[in-house]
Amino acid sequence: MAIKVKDAATAAKKFVTRGQAAAGDYKDGVTGAGQSWQQNTTAAADAYAQGVTEAIGRGQFAKGVQASGGAKYEQKASTIGAQRFPQGIANAGPDWQKGVEPYLTTISSLTLPPRGPKGAPQNMERVSVVAMALRRRKVGS
Repeated sequence: MAIKVKDAATAAKKFVTRGQAAAGDYKDGVTGAGQSWQQNTTAAADAYAQGVTEAIGRGQFAKGVQASGGAKYEQKASTIGAQRFPQGIANAGPDWQKGVEPYLTTISSLTLPPRGPKGAPQNMERVSVVAMALRRRKVGS
């Protein structure tokens, strides 16, 4: 006997309707759950690495990109993304500042070698000094 299921359009309508009505439930569910999320997510690091490695082996990233396609990317980014972008940037300001501050401090502490004429090899050395210092800052070595 076949399993009776709703058609996809009806299921999608229910998904949207119920999902939109659940904002309060979502907020209640995540409030106070940070410590548990952190512990459980940290404990799942090996499973995450294994799953990502398996997905890489199956070529899932490229398959997912191909399945979605460029048109979907453009449509979602130009509508939903464009609507959410300004508020997301506003909300991210303090975190962005905190994240960029150590790198700006690193750059401001550098003494660069003298600049040469346009196209001179010593100008690339200036770039290299900055790049190496930022890499050391990022990876801690």
